[in-house]
Parts: sequence; structure tokens; C-alpha cells
Amino acid sequence: MQRYKGIIAYDGSGFSGYQVQPNKRTVQLELETALAKLHKGTQVKVTASGRTDAGVHAKGQVIHFDSPLAIPEDRWVIALNSLLPEDVSVISVEKVDHSFHARFSAVGKEYRYLLYLSDRRDPFQRNFAVQYPYSLNLQAMKEASQFFLGTHDFTSFCASNTDVEDKVRTIQTISIEWLEDRNMLILRFVGNGFLYNMVRILVGTLLEVGTGRLEPADIPKILEAKDRRLAGKTAPAHGLYLWKVYY
Repeated sequence: MQRYKGIIAYDGSGFSGYQVQPNKRTVQLELETALAKLHKGTQVKVTASGRTDAGVHAKGQVIHFDSPLAIPEDRWVIALNSLLPEDVSVISVEKVDHSFHARFSAVGKEYRYLLYLSDRRDPFQRNFAVQYPYSLNLQAMKEASQFFLGTHDFTSFCASNTDVEDKVRTIQTISIEWLEDRNMLILRFVGNGFLYNMVRILVGTLLEVGTGRLEPADIPKILEAKDRRLAGKTAPAHGLYLWKVYY
């Protein structure tokens, strides 16, 4: 039995998230259905680096699965893509040691969030970037983002219904890039791990700073308070991309 590591991309618009759910279309279900066809009906479990919610996209989600089939790595890509729907793509497949685990071997993740800054909606961006019609103070947002760097308890910046007890995470990088020719603002987050809805709440909070409803100096106070009610709204799912997983 050989273990394989795969990198996949998907458009999250038509999915109820990554993880299998009863009577729902999910990315995991599509992957396992394709693998079952290659294995003549035998179920093959696919493990991912983490779940993504409904509407969230991935450019570099990582999975692993075990298979007895002696298929060359490049042929796995061709075979799986021939069986998968058009909104899921296998980018690469490689043999790995059985000690590799898509989730537990990961040491960090990179997420990106796309905001289309315009008062006119673009139908070609509607599922892939969040339209935001209000002017933003980008300098204030960049200043505020620096308070998130380092190791903190992010209780104020995760969904209040999460059952994860340890809410301490480390963020190494936050960058905010304005692409004027596309009216696109890209927020990039790199950290050792992220809590449920954490990136979307960080984005929502930075937008509050950008519009002046919060000051950069408010961020340390919100972190210290450990109170979800003090942070910004949870930004919509369809602007978020799981960009890369680090090992």
C-alpha cells in the first residue's frame, strides 16, 4: 500500500464545504467518488490539511490517500482529473512516506482574501472576490494588521461556537496589496494555524479599521479582551482562498 500526497484546487461556489456531509455536495465526496471508480468500487479515504467552509476556494489544498494501485504519479493526475467535475482540479500527486499526514504534518498555512473595491458590481468577480463599495484607509489597515503578528490568544477572532480549547496561534505574515488595474485588494495571511472563521473575522475587523469604525490602537485591546463581540463582522466566504499549506 502506497501513500500519496496530492495538491488540489477548487472553486468552492458549488460546494457545501470540503468535508463530507449527509446529502450535500462536498469536495471530499467528489474526490472519494473519483478514487472509488479507479479502485473498482472500493472506498478510499481522503484526508485533507483542513476543512474549508461552503463558498471558500482553494488554490493549494493538500490531501493524502493510500492505494495499492501501481500508477505513475503523472498518470494519477490525468486519471483523477478525467473523473472529477470541472470545479475541482488535481494539480499534482507524489509518493510520500507513510509518516506523512496532510493535516498533522503541516507546519503552516497561507490564506488570501480578495476584495473588489468598486461601487459597480462585476458579474465575473461575484463568486471569487467580495465587492466592497466603501473607501478604505489602507495605511490604517496595514498599521492595525501589525498588532496581529506574533503569538496571541485569538479568542476574539474566531467563531464563538468553536469547540477548540487552545486558541493560541502564531501569525508570521500579514500583507495588504492594492492592485489598481484590477480594483482588487489582496490580504495575505501566513500562520502556523487558523481557528474556525479566524481569517474572515480578521478581514472583517481590518475593514472596520479601514472605514474608521475602529482605530489601529483598538486591536491590542480586542485581543486582550477575548470577546468575539468586540471584533468585526465575519467577512463573506467567497473572498477567501486556502492558498498554500507548508510542511
